[in-house]
Amino acid sequence: MTVPVLPDPSAAPAPEVDPDTTAFGIDIGGTGIKGGVVNLTDGTLIGERFRLDTPQPATPDAVSSTVHQIAEHFDYQGPYGCAFPGVVTHGVVHTAANMDESWVGVSLVDAVSGHVPGPVTALNDADAAGLAEVRYGAGKGHPGLIIVVTFGTGIGTALINDGVLIPNAELGHIEIDGHDAETKAAASARDRDGLNWEQWSKRANRYLTHLENLLWPELFIFGGGITKNPHKWVPHLKTRTPVKVAAMRNNAGIVGAALAAREQKLL
Repeated sequence: MTVPVLPDPSAAPAPEVDPDTTAFGIDIGGTGIKGGVVNLTDGTLIGERFRLDTPQPATPDAVSSTVHQIAEHFDYQGPYGCAFPGVVTHGVVHTAANMDESWVGVSLVDAVSGHVPGPVTALNDADAAGLAEVRYGAGKGHPGLIIVVTFGTGIGTALINDGVLIPNAELGHIEIDGHDAETKAAASARDRDGLNWEQWSKRANRYLTHLENLLWPELFIFGGGITKNPHKWVPHLKTRTPVKVAAMRNNAGIVGAALAAREQKLL
């Protein structure tokens, strides 16, 4: 009797990658660096993403080496997009609050280019998440000015007007009532000051009202860890602007970075 040989699931061929509709996204964060191949027709990841801890100290050489390890995990040659937690203009880092200060003035594009098998595009991480949400997520098909706001340790913002990114909008640091806005309205302030959801929502609403009086957006999209419990605070908001919760979740930075790498006209 011949025993049939079943295929080994671990040896299954890698999913096919269309070089014209894919790019690689890397999301560099203060605690972790993650990446993956993105299908840009629908914003989904091809296969699983791969994550490594951010090296400490998070210097340009150390971070670039970690990016190399992530790229090496995949058999992908094509454009690479890198999302970074700081202001990035023309590929150069200008702020690095949660990374090593040695990044300031360094070209992220140059630092990473020798470590990945493809051309590199660099942008701010909130901008990357915003691009993903507008193209594939909560802002898909919505015209006009959209402001993506991420409430976390700080406040990150992205401005996208009719699908075009206005990069490096550091609106989390505008002054309200004599304070840097994120010191009062970031998600971290709720824990630090012992606020319940309604109390914190009043602070968030004050911040959002200030934004909408300055810019008159068509839509707010909320991201960040605090969106795990939207029912606890979103109903307390009293903005005139419609609001939605981000849909791309933890893959937004990867997807947006890949999108920027493939369609640099957005930058």
